[in-house]
Amino acid sequence: MRLKDKVALITGGAAGIGKATAIRFAAEGAKVVICDVNETAGQETVALLGPDAAFYAVNVAERQAVQAWVDDVAARYGRIDILVNNAGILRDNQLVRWKDGQLVKQMPEAEFDLVIAVNLKGVFNCAQAVAPHMIRQGGGVILNASSVVGLDGNFGQTNYVATKAGVIGMTKVWARELGRYNIRVNAVAPGFTATEILASMPEKVLEGMVARTPLGRLGRPEDIANAYLFLASDEASFISGAVLRVDGGLVVGT
Repeated sequence: MRLKDKVALITGGAAGIGKATAIRFAAEGAKVVICDVNETAGQETVALLGPDAAFYAVNVAERQAVQAWVDDVAARYGRIDILVNNAGILRDNQLVRWKDGQLVKQMPEAEFDLVIAVNLKGVFNCAQAVAPHMIRQGGGVILNASSVVGLDGNFGQTNYVATKAGVIGMTKVWARELGRYNIRVNAVAPGFTATEILASMPEKVLEGMVARTPLGRLGRPEDIANAYLFLASDEASFISGAVLRVDGGLVVGT
């Protein structure tokens, strides 16, 4: 019961890593509040989390909606101890695609803007809304979802990599700014993880991911959830500004 009676907010908590983290936190005694844009999946997940859990339909890219959610949770539960900024999307494309001397395709500006809005601005929105509540109560933990590609780059992911690298930068800044208020801020950088997003990928691509992972398998959502649990717990009380790779020793290819 490492998180007994802690109030934990998890964005993108209806599926994948977010869902696994919500279930893990609830098992460790936390009162878990998840948000997601998928209401059906959100309601199904919250039913697994116990009587103190709650689901809110929130798009983290919408600043006013985030503020209303956070303020309502603080009023309802009396405090906010943990924020896991997990929500994220993919819109992969090459910067430019060139064939036979001609530009045939490029990453649409709308796809770049959308990924930035959710994966980067959404993290900013949630952290900025939560931080004043944590300061008033004397401390808290903010955990941000980065990725190994935010450290190493990855072919065809200009927008996604930009957000995940940006999240690392924000994590380090906030660790410096908020440490004086007893708020720890860390990032987790998962490798290739077997979530719903990967389920739609061709088998050949998945085999390539496994081949580049020294431990010889994809990550499980529970592997990432366990890292979040450690960083959220008092066992990590002197860890802040860190980026924890959870990737099976992955070497990202070109």
